[in-house]
Amino acid sequence: MKELSATFTSKGQLVVPAELRRKHKIKAGTKVAFFEDDLGRIVLQPITEDYIERLRGCLAGSRDRFDAWMKERRGEGKREKW
Repeated sequence: MKELSATFTSKGQLVVPAELRRKHKIKAGTKVAFFEDDLGRIVLQPITEDYIERLRGCLAGSRDRFDAWMKERRGEGKREKW
């Protein structure tokens, strides 16, 4: 893994190095998701068309789980084990 660095401005802004912007197709206006892992690292995930394409299908069948969760939250059903 190649290490690149940048510095935050006083307003909390950060410039992603051009090499990474090109590689990950990040353009002006690209949205970014921030995640913090269990080790305290901050992960930035550009929300690009490529990223959305990779996610297709990963939520298939998740509606049943969501509905069960909602019923549990409303107290309408027995608690299901995941």
